[in-house]
Amino acid sequence: MAVVPYKDNQDGKKAQVANMFNNISKRYDLLNHLLSMGIDIIWRKKAIKLLQKDQPKFILDIATGTGDFAIEALALKPQKVIGVDISEGMLNEGKKKIKNRKLDHLIELQMGDSEKLLFDDNNFDAVIVSFGVRNFENLEKGLADMYRVLKPGGKTVIVEFSKPKKFPLKQGYNFYFKYILPQIGKLISKDQSAYTYLPESVQAFPDGKDFLEVLNKVGFKNTKCKPLTFGISSIYIGEK
Repeated sequence: MAVVPYKDNQDGKKAQVANMFNNISKRYDLLNHLLSMGIDIIWRKKAIKLLQKDQPKFILDIATGTGDFAIEALALKPQKVIGVDISEGMLNEGKKKIKNRKLDHLIELQMGDSEKLLFDDNNFDAVIVSFGVRNFENLEKGLADMYRVLKPGGKTVIVEFSKPKKFPLKQGYNFYFKYILPQIGKLISKDQSAYTYLPESVQAFPDGKDFLEVLNKVGFKNTKCKPLTFGISSIYIGEK
């Protein structure tokens, strides 16, 4: 059964996730950096560095949210980054941020469904995602569409939460995620479901080797997993 933000709602996961992000969009950046103690910024930088030698010119950022990963990708000096997301609220916040930083000639944000990307086959040099794949309604379908729009020889780089395996970090992480994070999230975002959904979606997500198996299944090759910060997050890499 799919993990969803609003359990008493009959809508599918995709609609609920869009609604959730619309609800928390104005506080999302603040909460993101606060709840990860700013480590999420370092994780994104590390992920983008893995594309440095490839020098991708045309990049797609899926589940772009407020555009943080798309902005980080500019370190690669691409010609264009396109960010897609299903939440209008998040995109509006991202567009404001990009306009304020005068980056709108390099980054374009648009509404888009990760499982039905409105782009031609073999279109992008790199496809990137940070903290978005676990929100896909159909993980395999979303990854297969990412593979489709990637050029042959292109790379995907995905950052996602994972589950630490070692004592005592595993226990501390589970306690923080289950009891502390939802309370801070509720206090600041006024949407308790969003930050109850976060730990539930991480628990349900097939991380590590299990995720590499799904990447391989949809066609990616030379897949790798690089754990970050004692396994709290991981970077996944795959090639077409």
